[in-house]
Amino acid sequence: VQLVESGGGSVQAGGSLRLSCAASGYTFRTYCMGWFRQAPGKEREGVATINSDATTSYADSVKGRFTISRDNAKSTLYLEMPSLKPEDTAMYYCARATFIIGGYCSTRSDFGYWGQGTQVTVSS
Repeated sequence: VQLVESGGGSVQAGGSLRLSCAASGYTFRTYCMGWFRQAPGKEREGVATINSDATTSYADSVKGRFTISRDNAKSTLYLEMPSLKPEDTAMYYCARATFIIGGYCSTRSDFGYWGQGTQVTVSS
């Protein structure tokens, strides 16, 4: 399993970024995928998840603002991040659930595979 994030960068508050996660080494479409983030000095936080049936879940801090999606044909996970705020500054990680999850998956599900992360910095 390999997960490679891209799309991070530095933007001003109110700006937008689109993160991508290219997956390989397994059947992408069958697994729940998630985005997580960790700011310096803080614990890792779940951001959003999307299951094989495209059902999604979001952290309250990003609900209504970020959008998680997946392109199974390209084995790629996305996170659209408009209206960025300084508090969104963090390293963002893509992750795959350890096991196939039927039905609803959330950031509390078991994620055993992780990418190396991509940095997002939002200045005020």
